[in-house]
Amino acid sequence: MELKSRHLLGLEYLDREEIELILQTTKPFKEIFTRSVKKVPTLRGRTVVNLFFEASTRTRTSFELAAKRLSADVVNIAIAQSSVTKGESLLDTVKTIEAMKTDFLVVRHAVAGVPQFLSTRIKSTIVNAGDGQHAHPTQGLLDLFTMWEVKKKIEGLNVLIVGDIRHSRVARSNIWGLTKLGAHVTVVGPPTLIPPDIERMGAKVSHSLDAVLEDADVINILRLQLERQKKNMFPSIREYHALYGMDGKRLRRARKDVMIMHPGPMNRGVEISPEVADCSQSYIQEQVTNGVATRMAVLYLLGGGRGDVVAE
Repeated sequence: MELKSRHLLGLEYLDREEIELILQTTKPFKEIFTRSVKKVPTLRGRTVVNLFFEASTRTRTSFELAAKRLSADVVNIAIAQSSVTKGESLLDTVKTIEAMKTDFLVVRHAVAGVPQFLSTRIKSTIVNAGDGQHAHPTQGLLDLFTMWEVKKKIEGLNVLIVGDIRHSRVARSNIWGLTKLGAHVTVVGPPTLIPPDIERMGAKVSHSLDAVLEDADVINILRLQLERQKKNMFPSIREYHALYGMDGKRLRRARKDVMIMHPGPMNRGVEISPEVADCSQSYIQEQVTNGVATRMAVLYLLGGGRGDVVAE
């Protein structure tokens, strides 16, 4: 089986079988990490360009490692030192890069829809590394893989996504992926941080974390994106933590085998306490590890690889 599109723009454009293909392909790539040489020749001779218009540590580094472990040549474009600062348009910048015969363009941009816009205008394969408040498909995939690896299934899981849902592209990608795989999703947060149309995506809404906590198999905690909020969306950080912060007291009320997740970066003491972030039920660091393997699988499949063959 192969992916139907040569781009990865969002999980809403993938069907269940394609998402499952990526998850199944991620597993053997993760096994490569146990070898002394963590590298395969799958993308030898191909070039991957990371074009990030927003700050990133985890995602950019993860894509860079994923491409290098597939033996691709990798170029990171520093936007602050690029011709964009001289007034060059986004499209002209990308066409200039493509003229150097690149194969993959990994794009992060503050404006929703930029990866889709580029996918219709250039020949390189586009991978969406986050666009505005719209989508972050590889984060959604690595979160799905982490749940699947630990719980051995996705279908039927009760998943809470807690926090700033309104401004979160991660929340949207998680909801698209989880609902397609049959999970039950509840988004939790104050009314001001819940989009009014979120239930159309298949998620339930709760404004009380305590009311839904005890039935959760997975709790995926999001940070407050204060940089995207145009005005105060809640009275104070202290009150937010009291109502929606995942702390030790709430952890002890949850199921013994509940998974604690967070896409990072964390604001310790705000949405999550150090006790919870570092507990045995926390899979936050595993998410980071799985991010490299998931992005290896994505690049491999978009590069023409088949799900049933992983190069040794």
